[in-house]
Amino acid sequence: MFDIVTRFENEIAEYFGAPYAVSTDCCTHAIELCIRYTKTKKISIPKHSYVSVPMTAMKLNIDWSWREEEWKDFYCLNNKIIDAAVLWKKNSYIPGTFMCLSFQFKKHLPLGRGGMILTDDKTAYEELIKLGYDGRTRDKPWAEQDITSIGYHYYMTPETAQLGLDKLPNAIKTPPRRITWKDYPDLSLRNFHPL
Repeated sequence: MFDIVTRFENEIAEYFGAPYAVSTDCCTHAIELCIRYTKTKKISIPKHSYVSVPMTAMKLNIDWSWREEEWKDFYCLNNKIIDAAVLWKKNSYIPGTFMCLSFQFKKHLPLGRGGMILTDDKTAYEELIKLGYDGRTRDKPWAEQDITSIGYHYYMTPETAQLGLDKLPNAIKTPPRRITWKDYPDLSLRNFHPL
């Protein structure tokens, strides 16, 4: 069943010009997995962003701060992790980074839910699959695996991947709407209170 997921990942990687792509259930979890994998301790977030980004930093108990930035298409959380949730551009992968995409229902490729991590690091690709799939690989049933590392239940289902494959040709030929910092409220004016 996960052949469909791998096929969708490969199609997205090819479109964006990345060597590898790891699917997730949403962009927020893609960002979280990248923070966990890189053992990031601090990020900087544009004031005009999506609310789940600072909430993820709070959830992971990492140091974070607001910054002024008039971004378009994507923004960097640090020198490795990029929130590219609204990006849709052929061959736009930035080498040496983890670019996190979104397929939420308002995005250019709307699947209702879903995300992707683009990378050029083969080891990271293999480890991020396990990190997002309960510590397991996709090559055999989990009960037959010797699961040695922790993982999270953040994987993309084959049904979502198939929907992505079905909608991808139209997304490729349709020009995307340009989304920038102006499409988001200033979150620094909000008070987040962790429980």
